[in-house]
Amino acid sequence: MENNKLLFDYLLQLGDSSLILGQRLSEWCGHGPILEVDMALTNIALDLLGQTRNYFQYAVEIEGKGRTEDDLAMLRDVSDFKNVLLVEQPNEDFAYTVARQFFFDSFHYLFLSELQHSTNEQLAAIASKSLKEVTYHVRFSSQWVKRLGDGTEESHQKMQNAIDDLWMYVGELCEESELDKIMSKNKIGVDLNKIRPNFYQEINDVLQEATLKIPEDNWNQTGGKNGKHTEHLGFILTEMQWMQRTYPNMEW
Repeated sequence: MENNKLLFDYLLQLGDSSLILGQRLSEWCGHGPILEVDMALTNIALDLLGQTRNYFQYAVEIEGKGRTEDDLAMLRDVSDFKNVLLVEQPNEDFAYTVARQFFFDSFHYLFLSELQHSTNEQLAAIASKSLKEVTYHVRFSSQWVKRLGDGTEESHQKMQNAIDDLWMYVGELCEESELDKIMSKNKIGVDLNKIRPNFYQEINDVLQEATLKIPEDNWNQTGGKNGKHTEHLGFILTEMQWMQRTYPNMEW
C-alpha cells in the first residue's frame, strides 16, 4: 500500500538527481569542445529537466498542498534536496563531465529498466518514457569514455584522473537508503541490489575497452539521499534559484 509521504519523498529523490545533473550539463551550453558535443550535452540536459518535471508534477499532485513543480525546484534549501552526490560534482573539464555522465547513465538505464515494472502506473509510465532518452545518453557517454580513454596519451590521462576522482561517489548510486528499501519492498521502487552486479559489469566492460582502470580504493562518499551534500550543491542552487528568490512569484 502506498504512503503518499513516502512516495512524495521517493519522487523528490529521483527528480533531484535529474534536476541537478541537468543544471550541471547546462553549464556547457555554448562552451562545448565542438558544436556537435555542445548540442548533445544541451539536449541531454533538456531531457533530464523534462524527466524532473514529470517526477515533480506527480509529486505536487499527490502532496496536495497547492505547490507547483517550480516550487520544488526553486524554493527548497540544500538540505531538502535528495540527489546523489555524484551529480553535483563540478565539470572541471570535459573528461570529468564525460566520466560523471557515464557513471550516472549506466546506472540510470538499469534503474529505469526496472522502474518501468513498478506497480505504480504513473511511475512506470515516467520510466518507460525516460528510458527512450537515457538509451541515447548512455550510448553517448560510453562512446566518449572510449574515445578519450583510448585516444592520445593526454586524453587517456585526463580520463583516468576523472574516473579516479569521481569513483568515491559511484557507490552511492546503488546504495539503499531506508526509503529505497521501503519502496522496493512494496514493489513501487527499484531493488538496487538487483541491478548492482550489472551496473559494475557495464562499467568494467567499457573501461576495459577504453584501456582505463577501475580505482582500487572502494571507499564510498554517501549522504546525498538523506540531504547531506558537498559544498558544490549550494553554489548550484544559488545560481539556479536566484531569479525566483530575488523576484518572488514573478510572471513572464
